[in-house]
Amino acid sequence: MTHIKGCIFDLDGVIVDTAKYHYLAWKRLASELGFNFTEKQNEKLKGVSRMRSLDILLEVGNKNFDDDTKLKLADKKNKWYVEYISKMDTSEILPGVKDFLMLLKKSNIKISLGSASKNSMLILENLKLKDCFDSIIDGNKVSKAKPDPEVFLLGAKELNLSPEECVVFEDAEAGVQAAKAANMKVIGIGSSSILHEADKVIKGFENQTLELIQF
Repeated sequence: MTHIKGCIFDLDGVIVDTAKYHYLAWKRLASELGFNFTEKQNEKLKGVSRMRSLDILLEVGNKNFDDDTKLKLADKKNKWYVEYISKMDTSEILPGVKDFLMLLKKSNIKISLGSASKNSMLILENLKLKDCFDSIIDGNKVSKAKPDPEVFLLGAKELNLSPEECVVFEDAEAGVQAAKAANMKVIGIGSSSILHEADKVIKGFENQTLELIQF
């Protein structure tokens, strides 16, 4: 049996649902560029970096821009997104998450964030969850996007744990692959048909006990 000493959480879709705000911002950009962007098309952007997301959006709208313009468009989208998330509060923490974090803390299990988001500090402060984390690894500390394992390996390092002592919570396929590449156990949050590479898949954190992180 693996003895888990650390839990690494992705942010978007695991602790909070910021996907809707990303979608609103991308949709607003598409409208400004003269085309519609649907929720179904938005699925392709899950767990993908900002610039790659922009490329996918522009492919949908059949638009081409030079690199400078693309950077300006990505910045504009991010400014809108930050406007939206600045209004977030504790009511947006996903069900059961806070109780589960408190349970881990009480059990002396270390907790890290492992997210590509560059706005994770703002979100965690608004959710009043920042103090739950022993380490915060986000898009400001890493250069390689998932499925590269960099974000999770750095999380384990900051917790002073080996990868084998950590379990990752992820809602995106690229994140599950990143955790596997880091040689960590991974629990998928969402659908087992999408996250079938995970060691376990749960719908959410409500009524979860420490049994969840026993392997």
